[in-house]
Amino acid sequence: MAVEKWEIDGGHSGIHFSVRHMVVAKVRGHFARWSGTITAPDGDFGRGSVDVTVEASSIDTGVADRDTHLKSPDFLDVAKHPQLTFKGKRVEKLGEERLRVIGDLTIRGTTRELALEVEYAGRTKDPWGNERAGFAAKSSIDRKSFGLVWNQALEAGGVLVGDRVDFEIEVEAVKQGAPKAA
Repeated sequence: MAVEKWEIDGGHSGIHFSVRHMVVAKVRGHFARWSGTITAPDGDFGRGSVDVTVEASSIDTGVADRDTHLKSPDFLDVAKHPQLTFKGKRVEKLGEERLRVIGDLTIRGTTRELALEVEYAGRTKDPWGNERAGFAAKSSIDRKSFGLVWNQALEAGGVLVGDRVDFEIEVEAVKQGAPKAA
């Protein structure tokens, strides 16, 4: 069996998130620095795995003061926990272009299983002869289950920060060299 290795192209990929703010709106942001690899036995992503590392300090919501707070011990505590990781454990085929990737997500030293609903966009060759593959993934987490419990009650009811964080991930990966035999 030949195992293909794919590197995630950070310049053409993104991890975006949103969370409720003051009950009535959503704050959106992204992580600017992250990397990862995908393996595909015999070129089959449905039997593959994924390994991603995110630099926690690269969180960016477009508001410097908020980003500083998100990096603090109240939230990500980047001084003690500089990385978030996702390590895929298994893949379930849901259809021709749909997969569910189940893996372990670690935030702030806490690991929980996460399922990513993935749409496979296909493969193509770029103008320089590199083979590329595209994916779009979605999932949600309860931030409290990762120790992100800081909040503030609002006078009118509700809380400042919602518990559910929604993720949208776009991945463009580049096939590396010739397939390696397993």
